[in-house]
Amino acid sequence: MPKTRDWSKEERAVQAMQMAFDLSNDIQRAFRVSAALQDMNTADMVRKVLQLPYRKNRARPRLTVTLRDEDFDVLARKYNLAPEDRAAIRQRVAEELQAFARSYLTEPDK
Repeated sequence: MPKTRDWSKEERAVQAMQMAFDLSNDIQRAFRVSAALQDMNTADMVRKVLQLPYRKNRARPRLTVTLRDEDFDVLARKYNLAPEDRAAIRQRVAEELQAFARSYLTEPDK
């Protein structure tokens, strides 16, 4: 007998309402920084402030960026790779981002 799919999560998602608030850049920055310092996403930080249930840890701690074909061309030239070799480009981008983070988070020698 085939297993029937549980649609309860999808039904709850359809019933949820996303709300957006026009707040100053300073207020938005405060939420983003506070969330980052607590390893949370911004939406969960808002839920925490409002004393609503929230995830204690990020479901997927990812850093995302949208890249167009032109971006891959620029990155391929930068890394001396073929634009079609997106896996290698992705690897080099990850390495560059990690190097930035390490230099940013490491206290400079005095």
